[in-house]
Amino acid sequence: MRGLCADYRENVRLMDEILRVEQNFDVIKKTIYLGKQELTLYYIDGFVDGGSMNKLMIYFLSLKGLGAPTDDAEDAAARYFCEHHVPFVEAEVTEDAQMMLQMVLSGTSLILGETFGRYAIVIDSRTYPTRSVEEPESDRVMMGSRDGFVETLVFNTALIRRRIRDPALTMQYFTVGARSKSDVVLCYLEGQADPGYVSFLQNRLRKIRTGALTMGHESLAELLIHDKWYNPFPKIRYTERPDVAAAQVLEGSVLVIIDNSPEIMVFPSTIFDFMQETNDFYFPPLTGSYIRLVRHLVFWATLFLVPVWFFFTQNPELTPAFLRFVLPESTGKIPIFVQLILVEFMIDGLRMASMNTPNMLSNSLSVVGGLILGDFAVSVGWLIPEVILYMAFVAIANFSQRSYQLGYAFKFLRIGLLVCIYLFGGAGLVIGAVGAFLLLVTNKTANGKRSYLYPLIPFNGKALYSMFFRMRKDKFPDTNGIRRSKTGK
Repeated sequence: MRGLCADYRENVRLMDEILRVEQNFDVIKKTIYLGKQELTLYYIDGFVDGGSMNKLMIYFLSLKGLGAPTDDAEDAAARYFCEHHVPFVEAEVTEDAQMMLQMVLSGTSLILGETFGRYAIVIDSRTYPTRSVEEPESDRVMMGSRDGFVETLVFNTALIRRRIRDPALTMQYFTVGARSKSDVVLCYLEGQADPGYVSFLQNRLRKIRTGALTMGHESLAELLIHDKWYNPFPKIRYTERPDVAAAQVLEGSVLVIIDNSPEIMVFPSTIFDFMQETNDFYFPPLTGSYIRLVRHLVFWATLFLVPVWFFFTQNPELTPAFLRFVLPESTGKIPIFVQLILVEFMIDGLRMASMNTPNMLSNSLSVVGGLILGDFAVSVGWLIPEVILYMAFVAIANFSQRSYQLGYAFKFLRIGLLVCIYLFGGAGLVIGAVGAFLLLVTNKTANGKRSYLYPLIPFNGKALYSMFFRMRKDKFPDTNGIRRSKTGK
């Protein structure tokens, strides 16, 4: 894109052509006269504060001219007008035509003046459409704050700064996407976050080459981290809660905030980080520790309960006497292995259906789903009651932690265990368990250097203890009760 020139008429014609004013109904061009001199404004309808812009234009119309600069500098006329007649806090003079275009498309207003030459004034009069700040649906708490992130980046950064009033809090801006020009912010606490990790993310963000972040945070995650396709464990934790994000920053984590997405990315994240929830910290240490331990036990049971039960049904002679009651009296008309896989798929089908069901029909879906997976399936012999019982436990227990990615990782491992047991019997159970452990051990966090099992590998006793038991705040006053090293090693 070529830059502006000294000819005002040519500059207006160039901006009309680039912004395609005649074709785009929402690109507004407004020409006003200050005495005998002319001023042209460009902005996107819906992105500017209409009241402020009306007052600004009324003020401009009261002027007798653009004013006389006090020096002979090339940008003197534009600087003089900006300093004396633009009553906005955020206003600057620029000659970068590419920046002008990007800023207009981002929602700011551009002013071309008859005496400005190849310079223009950019004023930040943006007011993005946004929903109200409210508690996230997927991460509710019984006690604590009720605000949550929204799709507007500046609102999200403000929610974090409201909680951390420290000049060391850094919000570094990046632009990602050749076409989308998406706003991305790297948020960290200088002196607390690992400098090497911050540098790693900075370099990754600068090197991203893509047309657009079509799916927001997920598109950015796939560009930032190159996962091994066969390892299902997630490397990025997300949160929609400002209190959680602020706590993570204070503990040394690095956040990536992207415009148009309420999901904040937290780096680095290990499997133990996924097992913590906001409610743990809004209860006293004893209650918080109990909730956390129950969560660990229940969620890990979703991986091994069904495969172990299936192993006992295949090998009843190996079932301990006190567990004989779990063995089914009949196996149904189809093999138990097929029943278990079928119910796995049916649960996912119902979950997808519930996401696309209008609220007024949600009760009907629950009734129909209960009948299909309950009475009808048993009465026709497709399923046995034990299969429904154990798979219902798994489906409910998956909600003991909020990460869908981790829930699906455990689902894939559970299916893998069932397949191994079906093919190889007892050896398959061992092979599947060892395989799951190897996937955990060989997985790394986002920069490929830190263990996914920290603080178990490498071992850090105090940090591991704090992952299972909620610590008192006065024991670790600078964190949220979690003992970490700055490097996470």
